[in-house]
Amino acid sequence: MNVRYILFLILGLDALTLIFQSGELSISYYEALLVSGDFSFLQLLIKSSIFIFGQNDYALRLPMIALHLSSAILLFKISKKYLKVERNRIWLLLIFILLPGVMSSAIIVNSAGLILFALLLFVYVHENHSIKTTYILLFCYMLIEGSFAILFVALALFSLYKKERNNFLFSAALFFGSLLLYGIDTHGSPKGYFIDSIGIYAAIFSPIIFIYLVYVLYRRYLTKDLDILWFIATVALVFSLLLSFRQRITIEYFAPYLILALPLVAQTFEHSYRVRLDLFRKKYRWVFVISLALLFVNSSVMFFNKYLYQIVKEPKKHFSYNMHIAKELSKELKSRDIYCVNTDKKMQKRLEFYGVTKCNNLILRENSLNFIKTDGVTISYINRVVYNASVTNLNIN
Repeated sequence: MNVRYILFLILGLDALTLIFQSGELSISYYEALLVSGDFSFLQLLIKSSIFIFGQNDYALRLPMIALHLSSAILLFKISKKYLKVERNRIWLLLIFILLPGVMSSAIIVNSAGLILFALLLFVYVHENHSIKTTYILLFCYMLIEGSFAILFVALALFSLYKKERNNFLFSAALFFGSLLLYGIDTHGSPKGYFIDSIGIYAAIFSPIIFIYLVYVLYRRYLTKDLDILWFIATVALVFSLLLSFRQRITIEYFAPYLILALPLVAQTFEHSYRVRLDLFRKKYRWVFVISLALLFVNSSVMFFNKYLYQIVKEPKKHFSYNMHIAKELSKELKSRDIYCVNTDKKMQKRLEFYGVTKCNNLILRENSLNFIKTDGVTISYINRVVYNASVTNLNIN
């Protein structure tokens, strides 16, 4: 089959799966804050989508899905420099799509999906367009998002390595400009989160791929096989781990930078596989098959996560609980002609997205799942009650 057809088949199935999953989720509290909070470029994208397609979950997540699909296409194009066999580029694309962190960024409304797309776009423009175009793009990045300061540091170091004075001065200027615009986040009291950060990275990439990614970055450092992808990924990894000795880091700002190293990982794996005799290739095939199988299992768990309520003893411990309940709760309230309630801060913000506003005469109070009243409001998934509340009418004169 033609590689182009396979590419569009994978992306088509990916898009359909993400659209289906959008209908299964509710807006989370932090997503609701982003939509209604301070202005940001990502908020502009989300609000534009909502303005065009209406205030619903599909419009909310459509920009993230579009950014994700665009990122996949950019990665496929960038990988041509690193992988000469098109079949291997397809395998790289499939692994990219199945990575837990990438799947999350494709559907959860936060900065990760935007940062990943912007980084891949930068690399593509850097490799295929003039330096003037690259400068304009980077300047726009400085105005859009403060987390691109990491990119500017990486580019400054890369320019020093390549002895490119003008590029170094421009990158340094963007870095200091970013600091002036957004400042430095040193929140919280000093406390070590190094092990936590390693664990989160392993969850984002899957343990085998993350370990191999770190190995590839270290191996290329020893062999001095350093390019722009290496600098961007390595600076982000080292900086995030150093920062984690002091405070809990926001992984969504750093993980996209490491994903940029995937073409390097694929190139190293391909080279290690090809230089060996068939007899010694077996372990590489097993590593690849096991990694891919784990990614498929993980993606299945993510997309059929509601079935986990059958085995999770406490529903609130379900990893997607904070992205469930609200939409179904709003529908249940509206079916009872209730269009405004007073409830806890987080649920209040989420319900507002679905048209249930705040008022003082109707109190929505969450109750224990062990005491379900017949006239109460209950939300169930796969025949398991996961939320129970009661609505009290207060007579306010």
